[in-house]
Amino acid sequence: MPPFLRCVLAACAALIAFNRIHSAAAQQASPEPAENVTQESETTFSEGEKLFALHVQPLISEKCLACHGADQDAIEGGFDLRNRESMLAGGDNFEDKVLVPGNAGASALYRTAKRSEEGYEMPPKEAEALSQEQYWHLRDWINAGAPWPDEQRSTLIRQQFDQGIVVDTSKALSDDWQFRRYEAQNLWAYRPLQKVSVPNNAHPIDYLIDQSLKQAELPAAGQASATTIARRLSFGLTGLPPQVEAADAFVQQYRNDPGQAINDYAQQLMASPHYGEHFAQRWLDVVRYADTAGFANDYSRPNAWRYRDYVIRAFQNDVPFNTFVQQQLAGDELDDRNGENLIATGFLRMGPWEQTSMSVFKETRQQWLDDITDTVGQAFLGHALQCAKCHDHKFDPVPTRDYYRMMAVFSTTQFAERDVAFLSAENQANFANSDNWVNEKIQAYQQQSKELNQQVSQKREQETGDAKVGDNGLAPGDEASLARMNKNMQRHRLELDRTKPIALTVYTGKTIQYRNVSTRLLMPANPWNKGQFDTDAILAGGNIYSPTDPVTPGALSAAESLGNMNHQPFPASRGKRRLALARWITSPDNPLTARVIVNRVWSWHFGSGLAGNPNNFGATGAAPTHGPLLDYLARWFMDNDWSVRKLNQLIVSSRVYRRNSTHPHPELVAQRDSQNKLYAVFQPRRLTAEEIRDAMLACSGELNRQVGGIPCRPDLNLEVAFQPRQIMGGTASVYEPDPLPSQRNRRTIYAEKIRGLRDPFMETFNQPGPDKSCELRETSIIAPQALTLLNSEEVLQRAIAMADQLIQRQATPKETIRQAFEICLGRQPDEAETMLCLQHWRQHAALPAPPEPTAIADQLQRTVMAEKTGQPYSFVEHMPAYKNYQADLQPADISATTRGLAAVCLVLFNSNEFLYLD
Repeated sequence: MPPFLRCVLAACAALIAFNRIHSAAAQQASPEPAENVTQESETTFSEGEKLFALHVQPLISEKCLACHGADQDAIEGGFDLRNRESMLAGGDNFEDKVLVPGNAGASALYRTAKRSEEGYEMPPKEAEALSQEQYWHLRDWINAGAPWPDEQRSTLIRQQFDQGIVVDTSKALSDDWQFRRYEAQNLWAYRPLQKVSVPNNAHPIDYLIDQSLKQAELPAAGQASATTIARRLSFGLTGLPPQVEAADAFVQQYRNDPGQAINDYAQQLMASPHYGEHFAQRWLDVVRYADTAGFANDYSRPNAWRYRDYVIRAFQNDVPFNTFVQQQLAGDELDDRNGENLIATGFLRMGPWEQTSMSVFKETRQQWLDDITDTVGQAFLGHALQCAKCHDHKFDPVPTRDYYRMMAVFSTTQFAERDVAFLSAENQANFANSDNWVNEKIQAYQQQSKELNQQVSQKREQETGDAKVGDNGLAPGDEASLARMNKNMQRHRLELDRTKPIALTVYTGKTIQYRNVSTRLLMPANPWNKGQFDTDAILAGGNIYSPTDPVTPGALSAAESLGNMNHQPFPASRGKRRLALARWITSPDNPLTARVIVNRVWSWHFGSGLAGNPNNFGATGAAPTHGPLLDYLARWFMDNDWSVRKLNQLIVSSRVYRRNSTHPHPELVAQRDSQNKLYAVFQPRRLTAEEIRDAMLACSGELNRQVGGIPCRPDLNLEVAFQPRQIMGGTASVYEPDPLPSQRNRRTIYAEKIRGLRDPFMETFNQPGPDKSCELRETSIIAPQALTLLNSEEVLQRAIAMADQLIQRQATPKETIRQAFEICLGRQPDEAETMLCLQHWRQHAALPAPPEPTAIADQLQRTVMAEKTGQPYSFVEHMPAYKNYQADLQPADISATTRGLAAVCLVLFNSNEFLYLD
């Protein structure tokens, strides 16, 4: 065939493929071949050529070219993989034995890829090693003679033999990526919601789950006991153990009408203010809530608590989820006269960020843009978008252009702490106590600074040119202490904003560059008057200094094409870009949003989602185990006003939710559902770190159930609290708890969350860090957990308080044990348990009384290293919180009888039955 004809036909084939992308046929798993490309049927291709075009060439591009061809001036090992000739030439090692056509075993290329050539394993990182199927393709290609067809021929091979679907997206960085094919099963999240039929008289969850069980020939477990379900409902909807009277009433009603009892109890629990707190805690995991900014300074975000309380109110008041999304993404663009809207946009400020005089604003600004683009993708769309920052996504139909189109939505978003009057629903308690503590800290530093400045002015000597660092007549820590005190005074002054009507929020306008951000950022009178527009462009390699093609604001093009979404134009320039994105995300025809939140809520109840990775609906995430159910619930959710409360009611009213956690035929479950994906049983889950602490406080009667307000400061392990915490310019102030038990013992959601100072109790029980979005809590089983529960002061004090509460009831010993079981475990003990607990009580009551605890002074001597001289120095820090500190009940404060009972309560707190939700 003449070359010119071959070129013409190849062009025709490419045009046909392009048209196919825009047709409905592109959405089928096996698209029909083009009818008029006669060359495809006339041309024959060897198996080796097909292996190269379909498997080996993509493999080389993905795994090898970054080091062996992307930069012709920096070829690793002299081994160039850009074409067959350079490959055959070999490199610095192996030379012409790198590739021996027809003999894979003699080819170093194959051995290194298989990682059998010691010292030359390729790719070097074991995590990037080839799969078995990949090195089999490489082996078979070499054994077939290692043919390397030209690009035109490779294109024809892919058009004729490639499997999968071409997806219509915005322009990719390469034609190969633009026309690559995806396995149909990996595109499920982009498809429109399936229409799933359920009989009118059937519960949709039970009907669809039971169908799967029937196909697997696996009977479901029976229903759990009423006491088990009461505890399951209470923790599942409020994060707290059931109150004894409410649980008793539920058990009585359950005997007569289980379904009605569950509906009534669920409604009662969701009417409790603790419902909003519990679901807010789940959402705050996703958005990475913290009360400080992180990084080197870890400055306080004194008004972040108002966003936390907004989330609590939103769940408590059942704000429709589409409104919830729009308020967080674009509340100011919806209506900036509405205080709730402005507070809601604190979502955009949740990630760690700082700008110091040592930072380049252009770079830190880009860090925030990257962070918020990725977070929005994970939180609302189930997609980690940063994988497309430097290159078109390796696994999903997300081109780099889409990443920067999404980023362009936020390029006119600017930080500000805006005046927003306190809402009537906001708790303003403890404002005076907070201000008094902060002012006392500042005054103590001011006095110390004044005295030290006087000493320094008297002792300082002029440093000569050849003097060593620190040869100025001053003590090693004098200058360091002045810097430390000045820095901490600055930090504490920022904390005074905590009680002022200010919101951590944003506005839309030009970008104003800042050299250093250590105080409140004010919104300019005219946001478009000062500053500059950020460049909306694709950044080569993600480098802010390498802009390439310009982009306009937009969203995920694959969701629009595969999901049959109505195209929504996004404004540019001074338009309301975030509002356009928020409306795109919450559009009823968006295939992702409802699926994502429904899957999250399901995972919060069952410990895992119907799709196993709530933040990742792409090819590397777990596919749905019950796709029709997920789609049914997503459509039902939108039809029912995007109501999370109604969705919770639907879930907990199902028989699936009421299943027992054990099966009468466990060997059958192991055989037919080894991964526990069919919901034949209810999977037990360990309580989260916050639930463990809150449950102990509730059982001990110490829990302050006040809702909302400024952060509280619970007791912290003293070794952690008093250890020097380095920040830029010195050492941060010591951690001081609130002085009164009623202030400290609030729900954990209200505990001040300091990025640079994690609570070791929370960390031990898998509380996620606040820097990355957490899709689902991990559950580890490690020795420090048992040691913490047995030995920590936190748990012992809860046990003592619970014992003291029980003793005050003046019941008989047997009745006291019964009450302890009901409070902690939601059930009564059997006779053997009662006898063991009474024996344990007597044994520990006979132990000698412990010594009186040592009171903590309101001053602390600390020793740190001076940054300038590298020498240690000591200083005294004033701790005003300890001047009037009231400790929780201590062992020496109670009788031997109460101490013995506390030992029993400690055993109950350590039991699996307390720690796990059955």
